[in-house]
Amino acid sequence: MSDETLPDLDPVIHAQARLRVVSALSQLGDGDRIAFPRLQEILRMTAGNLSVHLRKLEEAGYVEVTKTHRGRTPATLVRLTRRGRLAFDDYVIALRTLLEPSETPGETS
Repeated sequence: MSDETLPDLDPVIHAQARLRVVSALSQLGDGDRIAFPRLQEILRMTAGNLSVHLRKLEEAGYVEVTKTHRGRTPATLVRLTRRGRLAFDDYVIALRTLLEPSETPGETS
């Protein structure tokens, strides 16, 4: 495979922490949200670190962060946008393309 046919990996998703965030959010149903503390717990990230990466993903349009209240308690909810889900799907396809060797004519497995 020549270098010209290798796909580019989305740099927004490719950072390890953001890849973990997007991967976790991709497990939610379409439109489902997760509370920030629960996402923080799942990913074992500090609140500050998670906030920084969510901001970068939000700027790219990949996640939506909603600040609301549950009763009198503030709550921050996070979801993967449609654009984010498509970007993650494209990222996975590009990664598989890089990792799975393609067979050339005349080559045997």
